[in-house]
Amino acid sequence: MDTKITLVIADDELLFRQGLISILSKEKNLNILFDAEDGNHLMDQLRSAPEIPEIVITDLKMPGLNGVETTKLIRKEFPDIKIIALTSYFSKPFIINMISIGAVAYLAKNSTPKLMLTTINEVADKGFYYDEQVMKFIHEGLLNNNDQIKKSNFDTTYFTKREKEVLDLICKQFTTNEIAEKLFISPRTVDGHRNNLLLKTEAKNLAGLVVYAIQNKLVNLEEQF
Repeated sequence: MDTKITLVIADDELLFRQGLISILSKEKNLNILFDAEDGNHLMDQLRSAPEIPEIVITDLKMPGLNGVETTKLIRKEFPDIKIIALTSYFSKPFIINMISIGAVAYLAKNSTPKLMLTTINEVADKGFYYDEQVMKFIHEGLLNNNDQIKKSNFDTTYFTKREKEVLDLICKQFTTNEIAEKLFISPRTVDGHRNNLLLKTEAKNLAGLVVYAIQNKLVNLEEQF
């Protein structure tokens, strides 16, 4: 039996929140545990919930505790939760900032339901999901303005050849099984390399690993844009 993806939705606009719940509730592989009207409400429920969701979809502009501060709190208190940022502000600096504090995906509020579902499934499968526009913003933002995120010092010999290969494919958003197939290794071995990369870069999640790789020019994604 397939395990359902557990979700929580936070948005202060009741109509939008209920519309989102209505759309996502129709999907057999999704289970919405609860919803919240703002950041404080979300954190209160997370702290008392019998089951912690796999994914939180949060609006960024909410009264009281906004989505940015909420994201920081979730990363601190519930580091295993994957955060999808939902907002009307689809600008490069804002996206770079959200990713730097821990969001693993970024969706404009006028996105199609299809893109929303794709994003949820990709995040559940791979740990993060950035569409072409977001990846372009990350790439341009990190290479052209290194003040956005503090640059790390590293030695290129710090990573093995295989780790670099795995890192390159992670950045190109291949799944664990796809990476294993391409490199002729087992998924378990891919997991081992990925964990080593997280330890070596001190990235908190795969999204952070992608940011690190682009910022330090460990991968070349320019041909994708």
